[in-house]
Amino acid sequence: MANSAQARKRARQAVKQRAHNAGLRTAFRTAVKKVVKAIEAGDKAVAQATYIESVKIIDRIADKGIFHKNKAARHKSRLSARIKAMA
Repeated sequence: MANSAQARKRARQAVKQRAHNAGLRTAFRTAVKKVVKAIEAGDKAVAQATYIESVKIIDRIADKGIFHKNKAARHKSRLSARIKAMA
């Protein structure tokens, strides 16, 4: 347990930040799932449009350090490859 006032405040801040980060992680996963769902539906135009929107979200979350930039790049690469393979 935190003993000093500073440590108690940092503990309170950590709780808020953890909740915020959890929401961003959820947004990342949701963005990826939207693209996967569009790919499975079989409509390439919709899949590409969804992919472009999702890339913005994925990059923004990676820039904040919630996920590593390489993880974001890996997801974008794999989704892009799946869209290209739809032809």
